[in-house]
Amino acid sequence: MRVLALSPGSVQQQLQRLPALAAVAEQLGSTLQVAAPAGSREVWRLLPAVEKLIPFPFDAAPTLADWANLLGSVREPDFQVCLNFAEGRQVNLMLSMSHIPTRIASSGFASTAIARPAEGWTAQQPQGFLTAIGLSLDANSFRLTLPATALNKARAQQPPGDGPMLLLAPGGGSHDWPAERWHSLPDTIRIRLANLRCSALPPGGSLLSRAASIASADVVLSSCPISQLLAVYGGVPLVALGADPQQLPAREGLKALPAPTGGLPSLDPQDVLSALGF
Repeated sequence: MRVLALSPGSVQQQLQRLPALAAVAEQLGSTLQVAAPAGSREVWRLLPAVEKLIPFPFDAAPTLADWANLLGSVREPDFQVCLNFAEGRQVNLMLSMSHIPTRIASSGFASTAIARPAEGWTAQQPQGFLTAIGLSLDANSFRLTLPATALNKARAQQPPGDGPMLLLAPGGGSHDWPAERWHSLPDTIRIRLANLRCSALPPGGSLLSRAASIASADVVLSSCPISQLLAVYGGVPLVALGADPQQLPAREGLKALPAPTGGLPSLDPQDVLSALGF
């Protein structure tokens, strides 16, 4: 069986859909093709069931020619199911001509089944797309399967020693926790935990290398929503700065530390230390 997903949105939104599409592939025994913005290619490479990414500019005012090309791409394979996360008349017109027998969306005249809104943390919310075709979703149990080569490379780049490894993953920008507080935090912790190892995620790099660095850490402190999701999917203890508790599953080792009224720049370092257990 082959399943198509139409997936507009940011890299963060693509990551939030990973558990749902992984569950579809596992429960149907299917492969997946995903139509998504070209910039999300690295996200879908993290999911082995995805056999092809179809680049499509959902968020950049696609032309009639773009839609015609997409129709050609989805008509050729024998898709049995489509999960449509896009909205609008054009995507519904395209799907109505696609000959895909089962088409699930939150709305739209081309839908053969409607995905009802679901509660829960962000990756659990696509549950309605699965329920519509008799499948289930437990996003909390989803884990990334990363290549051993990427994990070994990440471990080789860690500081030497046998102490616990703290990985810092700032979001960056003027609204983040100040850089000087990120820099001073490890020394403050070492007053109580002398053998602490600590490093910061370097800017740039592939999503795979970022995921491997996160999965190889003992604890992650992050204000970056993408890194926070990768830590959740890696099963790594996480303190998520600026996150709403509803953005994370209820799991031991995951702690959201919402931004105070003045934003992350005004977050007290002692609150961060307390969240880390110091």
